[in-house]
Amino acid sequence: MWEYRIDAVLFDLDGTLLDTAPDMARAANRVLADYDVQPLTAAQIQANTSYGANGLLKAGFGTIPAHLNPMHLRQQFLDYYHDEICLKTSMYEGIDSLLFYLNENKVPWGIMTNKPGFLTQRLLPYFPVLSEAEVVVCGDTLDKAKPHPDPLWHACQLLHIPPENCLYIGDIEKDMIAARAARMPGAVAGWGYIGDEHRPDLWQAQAILPDPAALIPILEQHNCNESAFFNQSCCTQK
Repeated sequence: MWEYRIDAVLFDLDGTLLDTAPDMARAANRVLADYDVQPLTAAQIQANTSYGANGLLKAGFGTIPAHLNPMHLRQQFLDYYHDEICLKTSMYEGIDSLLFYLNENKVPWGIMTNKPGFLTQRLLPYFPVLSEAEVVVCGDTLDKAKPHPDPLWHACQLLHIPPENCLYIGDIEKDMIAARAARMPGAVAGWGYIGDEHRPDLWQAQAILPDPAALIPILEQHNCNESAFFNQSCCTQK
């Protein structure tokens, strides 16, 4: 339960606003192929895309051989991904309508992602609506990344909104850990990269959203008066 108004919304990027899995998986599979390792399965891609290069490569290799440098592997991934960053990436259905609602109702919103800044800034122009974000904080904007709360606090400062009045939406447990550390309400993007082994019902989020549109009635209910609470009956536990 959360006792405060929601005056702004922050979104994770991969698995929340954009389905980047096809392009990230292709980059990871190119690295794996360089070392004669089998490509990732669909289940591995689904469960690990939100964990970035390290998550995908760890899933593919299992245990990275001692003679391989993990930092070199990561750089290979970044190079491949940078070159083909938006061949099949798409915005999740309903995100554009949600962002339109936020803009129309003058609810400030932004992006707080662990994706490196040079990749984020290369990707966002493919989706003009995302250029309307009031803030974009990346994994290397500060010297700390999620689940540390500093990036979320930084985003709130840029929005001039107290953390307790800003909702963070993400699709992995690390996102909810970061929200709690920042003393912000958190909601799980149930449409994102949640694998069968994940238990978002145990992530201590204020809500699990089955689709982007589910946020709209929550905002309307929650902000009807100062003492309103999140109504979790609006949400689907997954």
